[in-house]
Amino acid sequence: MFSRQERDKHMTKNNSLADTIDTKIQNMIYTFRGKQVMIDSDLAELYQVETKYLNRQRGRNIDRFPEDFCFQLTKDEYEILRCQKVTSNIESASGGRRYMPFVFTEQGIAMLSSVLKSDTATRVSINIMRAFVAMRQFIVSNQELFSRLDRLELKQLENDKKLEQVFDYIAANTEKKQHIFFDGQIYDAFSLIVDIIRRAKNKLVLIDNYVDTNTLNLLCKKNKGVSITILTSGAGDLTGQDISKFNAQYPTLKVKMRNDFHDRFLIIDDQEAYHIGASIKDAGKKSFGISKIEDDALIKNLINRIL
Repeated sequence: MFSRQERDKHMTKNNSLADTIDTKIQNMIYTFRGKQVMIDSDLAELYQVETKYLNRQRGRNIDRFPEDFCFQLTKDEYEILRCQKVTSNIESASGGRRYMPFVFTEQGIAMLSSVLKSDTATRVSINIMRAFVAMRQFIVSNQELFSRLDRLELKQLENDKKLEQVFDYIAANTEKKQHIFFDGQIYDAFSLIVDIIRRAKNKLVLIDNYVDTNTLNLLCKKNKGVSITILTSGAGDLTGQDISKFNAQYPTLKVKMRNDFHDRFLIIDDQEAYHIGASIKDAGKKSFGISKIEDDALIKNLINRIL
């Protein structure tokens, strides 16, 4: 029978990882390719030898280190290691490594101690083995907890993905019904008009009495296959050559002369219409507003008037 004092001492020893795992060694154990491993430079530090000497001994006894005992990290794995390893000796003091690090599994470390043949290597390897065993016991005893965390993480990722899809949909399908641009907001005005133009899937109709190449610079942002009709009084300086060049690259553009409109309108696929307070070629140069027409009857009357 244990005395109460002896029992408490025994329980404390068994429940404390600090008594079974050297904290420094614990922080040197990583997981790569599904295996718990230690880095050559960390082992060299523990064994009190140079990394190149450790790897030279490994190379001289290569037949004792199959891939399940020792393997070399890839460049991508090395970058992951560098991100994880805050205080690191993975790069030598001479200015960096010439090769990717080698890592050793538990069996590889046991073999390495026999190759190095020193009292320090033997003593340190015993501590390392204890660290591996204790960590393995900790993982096994908390396997259900880790499994739950994995499931929660997976569920969270799924939820995050769904939320991201929802936000993307909202962003893609939400537009401002009205907007006023003040003098100098050229880029903001340009950006909004381009967004409206790109909403068209088949057809664009622009009613604007002042049309020039700046107008075409906006209209060329349309989706491929969308036809454009411009109704204008001809007050701008758009030429037949400008139209031909535009059609050569961004078909199809038609320009028709009309003088019965004063205001500017942009009609999308015969379904949406916007009232624009200034010619789009001058967007942002002076204060003006853009408003979406919400009344379906007004849109229908506008389209009928055009026809």
